[in-house]
Amino acid sequence: MAQLAKLRLLFGSAMLPALAVLLLLLFIGYAILGPNGILAWGDYSRQLHQRQAELKMLQAQKAALANRVNLLDRRHVDPDLVDELAHRELGMLHNDEVVVPMTR
Repeated sequence: MAQLAKLRLLFGSAMLPALAVLLLLLFIGYAILGPNGILAWGDYSRQLHQRQAELKMLQAQKAALANRVNLLDRRHVDPDLVDELAHRELGMLHNDEVVVPMTR
C-alpha cells in the first residue's frame, strides 16, 4: 500500500510540470509551423512581391483610363477620339470610308 501511495504522489507531483512542458511545446510548434509562424514569412514575402507586381499593372491601367477620360472632357475634347468612338459605337461611316477591323 505504501508503494502505491508513493507512486500516486510521484505521478501527481509530475503532472503539472509535464502539462506545462507540453503546453510550452505546443506554443513553440505553433510559433514555428503556424499560419503566422516563422515558416510562413517566406510565403508572405512571395505574396507581397506578387501583389506589388499586380498593383503596378493596375496603376498602369488606371493611368490609361484616366488619360482616356481626360481626352473626353467636355471643355477640351480630342476630336480624333470622338471620331473613333462614333465610328466604333454608332457605326457612322462616310460613303468613301472603309473600316478594317484589327484584332489585338
